[in-house]
Formats: sequence, C-alpha cells, structure tokens
Amino acid sequence: MKNKLIYDYIVVGTGPAGAVIAKTLTDDKQTSVLVLEAGENNDKDKPIRDSTFALELEEQFFPEYFWQGEGIPQNGVDDRSFEWTTGRLLGGGSSINGEQYVRPTSAVFREWERLLGPLWSPRRAIRRFKKLENYNGATNNPKVHGYSGRIDIRQAPVNPTSMAKKLTLAIERATGFPEILDYNDPKTPLGPFTRWQLYQKPDGRRENSSTAFLSPVIMTPSGQGVNGRKLRVFFKSTTLRVLFTNKRAVGVEFLQEGTCTQAYARKKVILSAGINSAQLLMLSGIGPEKSLKDKGISVVFNNPSVGKRLRNHTLNFASFSTNPSDRPLPSNDPSALYTGGAFLPDPNGMKNNRRAVQMLGMGSEGMLTLALIYLRPASRGSIKLQNNDPLKIVLADEGFLSNPEDMEAVKNIYKTYVKNIAAELTAIDPSYQLVSPTLEVIDDDSSLEEFIKQNFGHNHHQQGSLRMAPLDKGGVVDRKGNVHGVKNLIVADASIIPFTVDGNTSAAAYLIGYTVARQLKLLDKNISARKLRRQRYEKDEE
Repeated sequence: MKNKLIYDYIVVGTGPAGAVIAKTLTDDKQTSVLVLEAGENNDKDKPIRDSTFALELEEQFFPEYFWQGEGIPQNGVDDRSFEWTTGRLLGGGSSINGEQYVRPTSAVFREWERLLGPLWSPRRAIRRFKKLENYNGATNNPKVHGYSGRIDIRQAPVNPTSMAKKLTLAIERATGFPEILDYNDPKTPLGPFTRWQLYQKPDGRRENSSTAFLSPVIMTPSGQGVNGRKLRVFFKSTTLRVLFTNKRAVGVEFLQEGTCTQAYARKKVILSAGINSAQLLMLSGIGPEKSLKDKGISVVFNNPSVGKRLRNHTLNFASFSTNPSDRPLPSNDPSALYTGGAFLPDPNGMKNNRRAVQMLGMGSEGMLTLALIYLRPASRGSIKLQNNDPLKIVLADEGFLSNPEDMEAVKNIYKTYVKNIAAELTAIDPSYQLVSPTLEVIDDDSSLEEFIKQNFGHNHHQQGSLRMAPLDKGGVVDRKGNVHGVKNLIVADASIIPFTVDGNTSAAAYLIGYTVARQLKLLDKNISARKLRRQRYEKDEE
C-alpha cells in the first residue's frame, strides 16, 4: 500500500471543467487531488500564448497540441469526413479554441431547470458565472458580470473598425434587430454587435483553463501544488479505464510515458476528458451491454444511452468583397480576432425569441467572411467503440444534416439573412459584394443545397453524448454529474450538456466544472459535520 498512488480525488483532463474542479477542491489545503493530463504543459509556446494564432490553430492541424483522429463519413454532407480531435495539452480545448466567451442564454437554462431542478436555474447559473469571470469590457447591465473571478474576459476591440461597423449596420437593417453592446447580458441575447467577449487577459494574451486555474500561484509548471496545496498533475499520462470494486469506482489505470500505472481515489473519480469521456466510460464497462460484451469488455452497468445523442452545431460561410480602405482589425489590436458578429433567431420565424443563429465576421485583406452557425440542430450522432483497445479511435458519427430540418434551417439562413445582409452591405458601400455563394445559387434550391454540403465546416462544439438527465430520460449522469448505476464516479464536461447550448460550449463547460466542484465541497462539508456530531454523541455516551 505504501507504494500505491492514493489521493482523495482523481480528475482526468485539464480542460475548462477539470482545471476548475482541481483548483476548487484543493483550495482547503487538506484535500488531495491527482490530475491526469495526456498532453504536456505548452502554456509558454507562442501559438498557445499569442491570441493571434487562435484562428490558425483551429483551421490547421498542429500535431503537438491535438489528439489525432477523424470521424466517419457524413451521409448528410456527401460522405465528407471531419477531424475528431480536441486539445491534448494543459488546458485541453481551452488552449486551442477560438477564444469566444458565450454563455448559454436563460432560455437554455430554463430547459435545464425543468429537467434537472433549481441547481441549473438561470438565476443560479448567472450567479456562478459571476464568480468565475473577471470581466473587462462595457455593458449596460453591470450586475450580470463578475469582476473578481479567475477567468479574464476581454471585450474587443475597444475601437471597432469601419468594416465591423458596416457589417453590424447591415445586419441591423437586414434583420430589424438593433445593435447590442453585451450579448452575455440576459436582457440582450439577440442582435448584431461590433465587439466580441474573448478569453483573453487585458493585454490580449490567451486565457485558458490552465492560466486561470492552474497558474504558478496554484502549481509549478511541472505540476506540483504550491503553498501547501495538495495538488499533483501528471503530464503525458493517458487514462485507459476506470477501476471498480463491485460497482464502486476506486481508481484509474493510465499510461504514463508508456508505462501502465494505477492510481486510487478515496472519494471520487472525475472524468473531464471532453469528447474522450464517452470512450472511457465504455472501456470501463458502462454502456450498451451487448456492444460491450461483443468487444470483450466486462459490463459494470448496462446503459444504452452512453455515446448517444451526440450533437454539434452546423457551420457554413458566406464571403464578401470589401473596400480596400477598410481594415478588418485595428492595427493596434490584432488579438481582437473578429470583425463583428450577431446572434439571431431562426429566420423562419418560429421561436423568434430564441437564439438560433450565430454569425462571426472574419476579415482579411480584400475579403470579409461571415461564418454562419446554426445553434439548434435537430440531428443527432453517436460515439461507438471499435474494440476494447483503449488507444483505438472511436467511431464518431456527428450526424451532420441527418435530420432534414437542419438543411432547411441552414438554407433559410442564406435565403433570408445572407441575401438581405448582402443587399444592405452593398447599399452602405458598393465595394461590398456577395461573392460566395452568389445570389443565383441562393435563389436555386438544389444549387444551394449542394453549396451547403460542399462548403460545410466543422465546429468543435461536441456536446450531449453523456446526457445529464434522469436514467429514464436518456441520462448517463444525474444533475450533479454522478454516473447512473455506479458509485463514486462523476463526469463533468461538455459531454453531459442535456440540451444544446446556443453558443460556444466552453463557457458551459467551465460552469459545469464549477457547479460539480461546489457540490462536492458541500458534500464533504456535510460528511465532516455528520462525523463530528457522531463523535460528540459517542463521547457523551461514554
């Protein structure tokens, strides 16, 4: 026993949820936590530190920072396949994403609350977001932001360019939604804007879960907790499976620089591995019974919902020529990254008080590209094991456009929003002309469908494959992240999102991690109080 690695908690992954949990649980300097990170600490690397690399990181593959993988061909987009990957480094996906800070709206949290209870109400969610964030920007509603949390949020740019202003004005005129200042204000979730809220420090450097929650004041670069904090992060440590005694999680097995090692948890094992959490559950014996048995995996708990209900937002583009005199970004602020944007409802008029479309302006010399994200997809995908080899990539089917409703929704974005925005942009400045798709393509239904399929992009917004819900409603975990059917095992990351978020997923992942950590601390406090009462009672009995 002396040679065993034993901690109170084991956390797998250092992304938004895992890093928050590790830091929060060890704040008392009494609780010990082992964190397993498959990648390395790359926080000092220029592509990670420098925000101007953010879009390049997403568009190009940097093998030193990513898991390697590809999903299965997608029938809905002419059998094209897309990368199945996320960050494999300290900070996980938060170290390689596009840095957009977008909270789910109150409409989303009301759905969560109806399913899961008041723990996930809009009011409580906003209160926890305020605890997490250190907001550096403008707003008409200061009460909805936090100003002393650990996550630096920068609203940028301070002085938007003429290109951003023209795009924002065109969207305003084309849609009827006035320009808004703060899209994370629950009172103004819809409308165009010139300034994004970004995971950035005030000087524009990237803020990720590592710099926010595993910084030098919390741990050394090599992963050792400082100032008495009982935290240890193992790098280059790939988790293979969860270890069980009967149906109680007692530890994990992992590869550390090629050596198979086991570590044990006195209290809980917490999976915060993002898109890899479903695979880990199935390799550990939690999932569809027949499929697991066929692959030689001993079944710990039969749950057919594991790996099901995978969702991702759709991504398409429209491109415009621009005025050569218009700069996409301020010359003194290249870390601003984006040239305006908007959140809009479904253009067909249904549920017009709900976000359904996200637009991102991305300018370059002579060109303005408008990324078009449909936020309420009806399509569902799945994650399946190929065999019992933990290093074998899963069969990830994201199900893009598998439900015909999604194709109709994306077509409507072009037919209504893009077409009208193009007209308004040209009226504002004739230099701005729609280049791709052309108006002829938009007006021809079959040509537009083919354009959408051939120009379909890929978001890293995977969510919902381990749904947080009651077992009889397709749930894999309960409202506190506890895995159904077993004890002492938690999943806390974007894979447990119960209803699709209406924006980028990282904010929701931070919230999930923080909520789970607070619940665990409350549980530990209650257990300690019960032990103290029992000790006092036993002493009185003596």
